[in-house]
Amino acid sequence: MLATIGANLATIVDMPKGDETVIRDASEFDAEACAAIYAPYVKQTAISFELEPPTPAEMVDRITKAVQTHAWLVLEDEGRVVGYAYGGPMKTRAAYRWSCEVSIYMELGRRRTGGGRALYEALFERLTERGYRTAIAGMTLPNDASVGLHQALGFEPIGTYRKIGWKFDSWHDVAWAQRPLAITNDPPTEPR
Repeated sequence: MLATIGANLATIVDMPKGDETVIRDASEFDAEACAAIYAPYVKQTAISFELEPPTPAEMVDRITKAVQTHAWLVLEDEGRVVGYAYGGPMKTRAAYRWSCEVSIYMELGRRRTGGGRALYEALFERLTERGYRTAIAGMTLPNDASVGLHQALGFEPIGTYRKIGWKFDSWHDVAWAQRPLAITNDPPTEPR
């Protein structure tokens, strides 16, 4: 069950096992939790190509920039942030301004619980409301969970960068996929 509450996005999500979680807009107060969720992906996996986890202060800057132009949402479970998703510019050149790159990170151990799907769907809704038409996602391979989530949410493969990132003493491929957010009349209105 999804329900929008108030002017800011806040969605109550009934998870399959009956837990109630909330999806809401992120703020600077979520930076520490988001940094903690992201750190294991940086330190232990090639899913992120960053080599050092961002500090909470750096995460404040990322959240602030994302909410100004796109969106950054968090998933709370019993008042604790357990996942986040955000959108940002796909490219800086003006003709790309209706497209955005999206990412999602869930606390380790929370994959395949339905929270990621609900979080991404709320993000897509917010980006669509802001006037974006296409979402792009990159996934370091292999990553069956991420590939499966993106396929289930309507992303279609558009290509793979072969041996593009060097981390943990080996090269890694990145698969790219896209999905439409909105189909509107042309010319498109400017994103808000």
